[in-house]
Amino acid sequence: MGISNTNNHQTYAKNSNWSSEKIAKYALFVALSMAVSFIEFPLIPDLSYLKYDPSGIVCLVAGFAYGPAAAAIVSILGFAPHLFTNPLGTVMAVLVSLGASVTAALIYKKMHTRKGAIIGLLAGSIIAIALAIAGNLVITPLYAHMTVSQVVALIIPALLPFNIIKLALHVVVTMLIYKPISNLLHENK
Repeated sequence: MGISNTNNHQTYAKNSNWSSEKIAKYALFVALSMAVSFIEFPLIPDLSYLKYDPSGIVCLVAGFAYGPAAAAIVSILGFAPHLFTNPLGTVMAVLVSLGASVTAALIYKKMHTRKGAIIGLLAGSIIAIALAIAGNLVITPLYAHMTVSQVVALIIPALLPFNIIKLALHVVVTMLIYKPISNLLHENK
Protein backbone atom coordinates (compact mmCIF):
# COMPACT_ATOMS: atom_id res chain seq x y z
CA MET A 1 0.00 0.00 0.00
CA GLY A 2 1.62 3.28 -1.11
CA ILE A 3 1.28 6.76 0.33
CA SER A 4 -0.30 9.28 -2.00
CA ASN A 5 1.54 12.56 -2.59
CA THR A 6 -1.21 14.26 -4.57
CA ASN A 7 -1.94 16.91 -1.96
CA ASN A 8 1.62 17.96 -1.12
CA HIS A 9 1.42 21.21 -3.07
CA GLN A 10 -1.95 22.14 -1.61
CA THR A 11 -0.79 21.36 1.93
CA TYR A 12 2.39 23.37 1.38
CA ALA A 13 0.44 26.34 0.03
CA LYS A 14 -1.93 26.32 3.02
CA ASN A 15 0.88 26.07 5.58
CA SER A 16 3.33 28.41 3.86
CA ASN A 17 3.53 32.17 3.90
CA TRP A 18 4.43 31.96 0.20
CA SER A 19 1.21 31.12 -1.59
CA SER A 20 0.96 31.40 -5.36
CA GLU A 21 -1.38 34.36 -4.91
CA LYS A 22 1.06 36.21 -2.66
CA ILE A 23 3.99 35.57 -5.01
CA ALA A 24 1.91 36.89 -7.91
CA LYS A 25 1.00 40.04 -5.94
CA TYR A 26 4.63 40.63 -4.97
CA ALA A 27 5.61 40.19 -8.63
CA LEU A 28 3.03 42.79 -9.64
CA PHE A 29 4.44 45.24 -7.09
CA VAL A 30 7.98 44.57 -8.35
CA ALA A 31 6.88 45.10 -11.97
CA LEU A 32 5.06 48.33 -11.06
CA SER A 33 8.07 49.57 -9.10
CA MET A 34 10.33 48.80 -12.07
CA ALA A 35 8.03 50.61 -14.47
CA VAL A 36 7.65 53.78 -12.42
CA SER A 37 11.37 53.87 -11.59
CA PHE A 38 11.88 55.02 -15.18
CA ILE A 39 9.63 58.06 -14.63
CA GLU A 40 12.20 60.59 -13.49
CA PHE A 41 12.12 64.35 -13.19
CA PRO A 42 13.97 67.02 -11.22
CA LEU A 43 12.20 68.42 -8.15
CA ILE A 44 14.42 71.48 -7.80
CA PRO A 45 15.09 73.34 -11.09
CA ASP A 46 18.66 74.39 -10.24
CA LEU A 47 19.52 70.81 -9.22
CA SER A 48 18.36 68.96 -12.32
CA TYR A 49 20.89 66.15 -11.74
CA LEU A 50 18.88 65.09 -8.66
CA LYS A 51 15.89 63.26 -10.13
CA TYR A 52 12.75 62.06 -8.41
CA ASP A 53 10.99 58.82 -9.30
CA PRO A 54 7.82 57.54 -7.61
CA SER A 55 8.92 53.90 -7.18
CA GLY A 56 9.38 54.42 -3.44
CA ILE A 57 5.62 54.84 -3.13
CA VAL A 58 5.13 51.35 -4.57
CA CYS A 59 7.61 49.96 -2.04
CA LEU A 60 5.78 51.68 0.83
CA VAL A 61 2.38 50.38 -0.28
CA ALA A 62 3.77 46.85 -0.67
CA GLY A 63 5.26 47.08 2.81
CA PHE A 64 2.01 48.29 4.36
CA ALA A 65 0.00 45.63 2.54
CA TYR A 66 2.28 42.63 3.09
CA GLY A 67 4.91 43.59 5.66
CA PRO A 68 8.63 44.35 5.81
CA ALA A 69 9.69 41.37 3.68
CA ALA A 70 7.53 42.62 0.81
CA ALA A 71 8.95 46.13 1.24
CA ALA A 72 12.48 44.73 1.02
CA ILE A 73 11.76 42.51 -1.98
CA VAL A 74 10.07 45.29 -3.95
CA SER A 75 12.77 47.81 -2.97
CA ILE A 76 15.58 45.56 -4.15
CA LEU A 77 14.07 43.94 -7.24
CA GLY A 78 12.27 47.09 -8.39
CA PHE A 79 15.62 48.74 -9.17
CA ALA A 80 17.22 45.68 -10.79
CA PRO A 81 17.06 47.05 -14.37
CA HIS A 82 19.08 50.11 -13.32
CA LEU A 83 21.89 47.97 -11.96
CA PHE A 84 23.25 47.55 -15.50
CA THR A 85 23.26 51.22 -16.48
CA ASN A 86 23.87 52.96 -13.14
CA PRO A 87 25.13 50.51 -10.50
CA LEU A 88 26.17 53.10 -7.91
CA GLY A 89 22.97 55.09 -8.32
CA THR A 90 21.05 51.84 -7.96
CA VAL A 91 22.81 51.07 -4.69
CA MET A 92 21.80 54.52 -3.43
CA ALA A 93 18.19 54.13 -4.58
CA VAL A 94 17.86 50.69 -2.98
CA LEU A 95 19.43 51.91 0.26
CA VAL A 96 17.03 54.85 0.54
CA SER A 97 14.03 52.76 -0.48
CA LEU A 98 14.86 50.05 2.08
CA GLY A 99 15.30 52.65 4.80
CA ALA A 100 11.92 54.22 4.13
CA SER A 101 9.76 51.22 3.28
CA VAL A 102 11.09 48.55 5.63
CA THR A 103 11.09 50.95 8.59
CA ALA A 104 7.55 52.11 7.82
CA ALA A 105 6.35 48.52 7.35
CA LEU A 106 7.91 47.35 10.63
CA ILE A 107 6.21 50.12 12.60
CA TYR A 108 2.89 49.71 10.80
CA LYS A 109 3.00 45.96 11.48
CA LYS A 110 3.28 46.70 15.24
CA MET A 111 0.79 49.62 15.20
CA HIS A 112 -1.76 48.69 12.54
CA THR A 113 -3.62 52.01 12.70
CA ARG A 114 -3.61 55.29 10.83
CA LYS A 115 -1.42 56.72 13.59
CA GLY A 116 0.97 53.77 13.17
CA ALA A 117 1.11 54.40 9.43
CA ILE A 118 1.95 58.07 9.96
CA ILE A 119 4.59 57.29 12.59
CA GLY A 120 6.03 54.59 10.31
CA LEU A 121 6.17 56.92 7.32
CA LEU A 122 7.82 59.69 9.33
CA ALA A 123 10.36 57.36 10.95
CA GLY A 124 11.06 55.74 7.58
CA SER A 125 11.57 59.17 6.03
CA ILE A 126 14.06 60.18 8.70
CA ILE A 127 16.02 56.94 8.26
CA ALA A 128 15.89 57.24 4.46
CA ILE A 129 17.18 60.82 4.58
CA ALA A 130 20.02 59.80 6.91
CA LEU A 131 20.89 56.89 4.59
CA ALA A 132 20.73 59.18 1.54
CA ILE A 133 23.15 61.67 3.10
CA ALA A 134 25.52 58.93 4.34
CA GLY A 135 25.30 57.15 0.99
CA ASN A 136 26.08 60.34 -0.87
CA LEU A 137 29.16 60.89 1.27
CA VAL A 138 30.47 57.44 0.34
CA ILE A 139 29.13 56.81 -3.17
CA THR A 140 29.03 60.24 -4.86
CA PRO A 141 32.83 60.73 -4.69
CA LEU A 142 33.24 57.38 -6.49
CA TYR A 143 31.39 58.40 -9.65
CA ALA A 144 30.98 62.17 -9.67
CA HIS A 145 34.69 62.99 -9.36
CA MET A 146 34.01 65.02 -6.23
CA THR A 147 35.76 65.03 -2.90
CA VAL A 148 33.91 64.19 0.29
CA SER A 149 34.21 67.84 1.35
CA GLN A 150 32.53 68.93 -1.89
CA VAL A 151 29.68 66.49 -1.17
CA VAL A 152 29.43 67.82 2.40
CA ALA A 153 29.06 71.32 0.94
CA LEU A 154 26.02 70.09 -1.03
CA ILE A 155 24.14 68.62 1.94
CA ILE A 156 22.32 71.76 3.15
CA PRO A 157 21.68 73.52 -0.19
CA ALA A 158 20.90 70.44 -2.32
CA LEU A 159 20.82 66.94 -0.88
CA LEU A 160 18.75 67.63 2.24
CA PRO A 161 16.03 69.71 0.50
CA PHE A 162 15.77 67.22 -2.37
CA ASN A 163 15.39 64.24 -0.05
CA ILE A 164 12.91 66.04 2.21
CA ILE A 165 10.72 66.95 -0.78
CA LYS A 166 11.06 63.45 -2.25
CA LEU A 167 10.04 61.71 0.95
CA ALA A 168 7.27 64.22 1.67
CA LEU A 169 5.79 63.33 -1.74
CA HIS A 170 6.13 59.62 -0.93
CA VAL A 171 4.37 60.11 2.43
CA VAL A 172 1.49 62.20 1.07
CA VAL A 173 0.79 59.97 -1.93
CA THR A 174 1.09 56.77 0.14
CA MET A 175 -1.40 58.12 2.70
CA LEU A 176 -3.82 59.04 -0.11
CA ILE A 177 -3.67 55.75 -2.02
CA TYR A 178 -2.93 53.03 0.53
CA LYS A 179 -6.41 52.42 1.92
CA PRO A 180 -8.17 52.07 -1.47
CA ILE A 181 -5.38 49.80 -2.73
CA SER A 182 -5.45 47.77 0.48
CA ASN A 183 -9.20 47.27 0.10
CA LEU A 184 -8.66 45.99 -3.45
CA LEU A 185 -5.83 43.66 -2.44
CA HIS A 186 -7.70 42.13 0.47
CA GLU A 187 -11.30 42.13 -0.81
CA ASN A 188 -11.38 38.34 -1.28
CA LYS A 189 -10.63 37.70 2.38
